[in-house]
Order: sequence, then structure tokens, then C-alpha cells
Amino acid sequence: METVANGLHAAATNASVYRNDLSAVAARIVQWGKELGFAHIGITDVDVAEASARLGGWLADGLHGDMEYLQRHAALRADPSRLLPGAVRVIAARMDYLPRDTRHDWARHEFDQLSKGNTAVVSVYARGRDYHRVLRGRLQELASRIEDEVGRLGYRVATDSAPVLEVELARKAGLGWRGKHTLLLSQDAGSMFFLGEILTDLPLPVDEPTGDHCGTCSRCLDVCPTRAITAPYHLDARRCI
Repeated sequence: METVANGLHAAATNASVYRNDLSAVAARIVQWGKELGFAHIGITDVDVAEASARLGGWLADGLHGDMEYLQRHAALRADPSRLLPGAVRVIAARMDYLPRDTRHDWARHEFDQLSKGNTAVVSVYARGRDYHRVLRGRLQELASRIEDEVGRLGYRVATDSAPVLEVELARKAGLGWRGKHTLLLSQDAGSMFFLGEILTDLPLPVDEPTGDHCGTCSRCLDVCPTRAITAPYHLDARRCI
């Protein structure tokens, strides 16, 4: 099988794939994802026009601060098929990073440690292995399993490695909803997880988004120390630490 350095496989899906039951293939993808350590797998199409328009307005207002790369790659984020010609689906994956045996009051405990003034706390997600390598390797293995099942297909693995609107794609795939802090939220994991994607030309059935469960809650706005969340779903990155 021919591959190129960035992991992008030639988008030449074997015609035999269309003789497979794609609903059954999608179910197997979910099962394989669990076996590989993903907490949730969902599938969506590549239409991110609405989120792209919001991003355009946010950039035009200069709220991205000095993150110039967001401006440079806005067109690619607006159309995933530019990253993989022929892409029609995105397999979105969630991997939790809060250890299962973490004490229930861990957040309060760490705030107490910080309040002592001579203690630093490293973010939970940065305490283990480099998540880029972990997710990329697992997603690559998942893609290989799919190819073993359906034959050659076009795909591209991404996890912070390509200009993709990850939160929007994960939301559409049913992995959670966009919280007022602009991140993805899940009822069972909060926002303490990583996201990754497989762009593919395999026309799998898509999942439905979940509902919005924030309601009238404003805790993320209230607790933000620099008031970077200036309004629900509105972040000023220039204030963010």
C-alpha cells in the first residue's frame, strides 16, 4: 500500500467497500475504538460552514491575539475536503485523560496546594505521555483496521496536526456539546479529554448531535480569573492565560 510522509493515503477507495454493510462497519469502528482506549467514537459529515463563519467573525474582531496561524489556515478549516480530496466523513474520537482512580475532590485539593504560594501544579493532561503521539498512533491503528475490513480507502489522521475544526466536528458527531466556555462538554467527562479525527472518503452513516445541557449555568464565566470568557460562547484569547 502506497503512503506519503504525512500519513495521507491515496484516495482511491476499493469499489468492494460499497458492497459492505456500512452500518455494520460503523458499529465495528465504534467497538475497535473502545478496544484502542477511546471513550467515544462518532461519525459526521464534513460540513462546517456555520462554525467556519463564526470563526471568521472572531478572527475579524482580532480576538485570536497573536495566534496568527489561525488566520493563515482559516480556508482549510472551512473545508476538510481540502485536507483530503474526496473526503465525505469524519470519524471523531474522544480519549479521556483524567485517571480513573483520581480522588473525587482532586480539584479542590490542587487549588489548596496552589494557595500555599510555594507550590506549582502541572495541568493534568500534561502529566502523562505526549498525547499527540498517543492519539495519532491509536487513530492510525483504527484506520488500519478499517482498511483491513473494507479494502483500500483514502484517509488522513489528525490530532492538533492539521487545521481542523475539532470541536465542531466532535459536536456534530455526538461526542458532546459546545459549552459556554467554547470547549466541548460531555456529561460523563466534562472537558477533560483529547479529540482526534480520521478524515475519510468512506461514506459511513452519520451520528446525531447531542443536546445542549448548559442551561442557565454560568460557572465557567464566573470562575475565569481573567474574564476571558466575555459572554456565553465568546472567548477573548488575548485575555486567556
